[in-house]
Amino acid sequence: MEALFMSVGVVALAEFGDKTQLLAFVLAARFKRPSPIVAGICCATLANHAMAGALGAWIASEVSPVVLRWALGVSFIGMAVWTMVPDSIGEQETRAPGKFGIFGVTLVTFFLAEMGDKTQLATVALAAHYGAPLRVVIRTTLGMLLADVPAVFVGDKLASKVPMRLVHSIAAAVFLVLGVATLLGGGDRLGF
Repeated sequence: MEALFMSVGVVALAEFGDKTQLLAFVLAARFKRPSPIVAGICCATLANHAMAGALGAWIASEVSPVVLRWALGVSFIGMAVWTMVPDSIGEQETRAPGKFGIFGVTLVTFFLAEMGDKTQLATVALAAHYGAPLRVVIRTTLGMLLADVPAVFVGDKLASKVPMRLVHSIAAAVFLVLGVATLLGGGDRLGF
């Protein structure tokens, strides 16, 4: 249950106000066709997080448990700090040739925007930590969809009513607790 909460909850919280959520707002405002946008987000996230999950599993198999614990602890703390940095998105990131259609534009832009993003790195760390990359990928993708799909449908209305600073603070606190618990070796006792 803890793994489910961490994979879904932390990624969903970290995604609020993130660059890819802002991209969902922009694409929804530009194209006004939610179905291909949501499908593009889902496919791009699955592909991106599948690569991240595979990398996390490989890291877990190649790195000693002590080094892995320290690397994961520090990476979770780094994600806590990174979560507090607001993202922005440029107009050029939503431009693509019309021949790709709305689905294609969304797929490509989301996949590229997610490369090296904190939620992708969280997927790497969670997959390495839990040793169950497929479950982590499914859960982190669900977390992304929980944050991004409402952005497609309600856009600016949601953004104006949700205090992003509070959401970022909660996500940062969860990453920080997870990082400290991992560094102290408490992750095994807590089920992380």
